[in-house]
Amino acid sequence: MDYAIDIKEQEALVRMSGRLTFNDHAKLRALIKEMSQNAVKRQILDLASLEFVDSAGIGMLLIAREELSNLDKQFILRKAGGQVKRVLTVAQLGKLITIEE
Repeated sequence: MDYAIDIKEQEALVRMSGRLTFNDHAKLRALIKEMSQNAVKRQILDLASLEFVDSAGIGMLLIAREELSNLDKQFILRKAGGQVKRVLTVAQLGKLITIEE
């Protein structure tokens, strides 16, 4: 998994690419830290270029949501497609995390 953060006025847009799996735990931890430390309240993960997510990746997204929520920040997933969208739907992540098209 790779990511790039673009901070504009009211939101941080994180573009994720590649695969989000158990092996990406350290990278996602670093990302969560960056998201926690920036000043904006809306933290958006753009998943358009993310090709694959496994159950460990889902768990890490839930950890991110919880940690950011504890800091009173919004955590939003956006533009999931293909396998990623199917997994998010099956896991019913939309009940816990805001998912935008």
